[in-house]
Amino acid sequence: MSTTFMTTAPLPAATLPPRAGVGFKPQHFEAIRAGGAGLGFLEVHAENHMGAGGPPHRRLAALRADSALSIHGVGLSIGHPGPLDEAHLDRLAALLARYEPASFSEHLAWSSHGGPLADLLPLPYTEETLATVIDHVDRVQSRLKRRMLLENPSTYVRFAASTIPEAEFLAEVIRVTGCGLLLDVANVEVSAINHGFDAIAFLDALPLDAIGEVHLAGRFDTVDAAGLPLAIDTHDAPTPPSVWALYRHLIERTGPLPTLIEWDAAIPPFATLAAEAATAQAILDRARETLDAAA
Repeated sequence: MSTTFMTTAPLPAATLPPRAGVGFKPQHFEAIRAGGAGLGFLEVHAENHMGAGGPPHRRLAALRADSALSIHGVGLSIGHPGPLDEAHLDRLAALLARYEPASFSEHLAWSSHGGPLADLLPLPYTEETLATVIDHVDRVQSRLKRRMLLENPSTYVRFAASTIPEAEFLAEVIRVTGCGLLLDVANVEVSAINHGFDAIAFLDALPLDAIGEVHLAGRFDTVDAAGLPLAIDTHDAPTPPSVWALYRHLIERTGPLPTLIEWDAAIPPFATLAAEAATAQAILDRARETLDAAA
């Protein structure tokens, strides 16, 4: 790529422990308080906690007292060609100042057009989009005074206008802005199924040393109108075996990383999430043992 930008000054990095955690759901509050102390961390959606008070903040304050916290945003619309919503960014800054989470992340997507949209939509990977995303990540990090993580998307269409491979696009944003990568392994496989590329090759092309958090989640498998495989990122089912295999490949390359079990619909009992977190933790523990044996 011929585009060059000025790099920003280094910012404080995410400090989540390299252990397994879960996304917090209010119906699991009592179970987590009673027996969830062994989790590495909890993650919450920023937009669910932007009010001034009430039960969401009472629960989050109690959880924050016991657990490392990751805050995950869905509303910044990093890829939107227009300016960021400064009022939303101010609310986000206030939330992070209130809870001082170990990590903050957002999506490589656009999610607004004259107001919030109901989904995270894909971007054309062009030099123009690259410049927009870099500007927006710089603005977010400057306002929040911290390094953010940018999540790779799950996609169902590709833009004919795209000229930059997704992995290269992400790597350039990370190189220029100094942000980190939230690597959603489930998203990698969803996109690989839908577009017919090699998930391992894509993963290996990413800047793995920039990963600050990993996401694992379930999906819905079907076929499209042409009878071809179609994977839909639903976050409403167990992590499938193929995603676990891809995750093992990642951890063998990187060593232990903070790993989140995402489950955002058809919410099961907490024990189900805890069991998936335990599976991830076992993989992380084996990687740690391997590193220790080689030291």
